[in-house]
Amino acid sequence: MFQKTAYSGNTAKDYELLLKQLEGLNEGETDSIAILANASALLNQFLDSINWVGFYLWKENELVLGPFQGLPACVRIGYGKGVCGTAVKERATQRIDDVHLFPGHIVCDGASKSEIVIPIIIQDNIYGVLDIDSPVKSRFNDTDQIYLEKFVHILGAALSD
Repeated sequence: MFQKTAYSGNTAKDYELLLKQLEGLNEGETDSIAILANASALLNQFLDSINWVGFYLWKENELVLGPFQGLPACVRIGYGKGVCGTAVKERATQRIDDVHLFPGHIVCDGASKSEIVIPIIIQDNIYGVLDIDSPVKSRFNDTDQIYLEKFVHILGAALSD
């Protein structure tokens, strides 16, 4: 089971361990809420300098709040609205260094300054998004994006089983 492991100081190596932990948590599990709840908790323990991490699920043409770690959040986000809705519309990761400069940013937590949102696509259909906020500008870099996209890929496989 999951144990918080001391970081090696090598970001890629630490992310590889995170991916293995996610696979271990998902092994044999079929309930999507359980999978997403553990995934948000795992990321919350792993990532530093974040203030919110969780999922919005695509339901009836809008994103609806799913499992998360952090303060209460916006419950529904429309298609193409804010960073999350834009990730769905463009079907692409949105890495925003300063959310206050993003046109149409939806403020759920005024402390958030940067954000990364990765769409979860299963069999070419939008399932939802992984949303991570930080109180630090430019918190997320290329390495974060690469490994968080791998994280979402593993989740997508677990959710489609």
